[in-house]
Amino acid sequence: MATTYKINTADSIIVWTGEKVTGKHTGTLKIKEGSITMDNGKFTSGTFTIDMKSIACTDLDEAMGGKLVGHLKSHDFFGVDDYPTSKFVVTRAVPQDSRGNYKVVGDLTIKGKTNAVVFKAYISESDGKINGAGDITVDRSLYDIRFGSGSFFDSLGDKTIYDEFFLKVSFVAVK
Repeated sequence: MATTYKINTADSIIVWTGEKVTGKHTGTLKIKEGSITMDNGKFTSGTFTIDMKSIACTDLDEAMGGKLVGHLKSHDFFGVDDYPTSKFVVTRAVPQDSRGNYKVVGDLTIKGKTNAVVFKAYISESDGKINGAGDITVDRSLYDIRFGSGSFFDSLGDKTIYDEFFLKVSFVAVK
């Protein structure tokens, strides 16, 4: 029997990492809402809405981190005034073993553009609660996020920001 669990947003987080030629930055995003469906102990579907206005930087001091966050919220990157949320919808969850490991296929929407992503995740169910984690690699160029991209601009040198960024999703869901 299928059971839907609601994401506990207070106990769930997304850690992002973006890399450039000269280093990297990390931070967090909050999950605004979401749900996970389990059927006979197997993960079958889910939806996550990401609060893009919650983007924070965790590796810089307040002044520099604030400057970076302001730029990430701008139209150069995520345009959060026009696109305050992003969304991920699971289209397939393929069990990889009997221990909670899955290959997850889904649609990620950022800035109104939707692309398929595939990643490995761990989902476990116990005592009426779901714990899950997954690492997602996102190609920002597919979402028209071009600032500092060597794929679109020549002669950036050490100002180049790599197209791929990484999301480490950790969530808890309850009935």
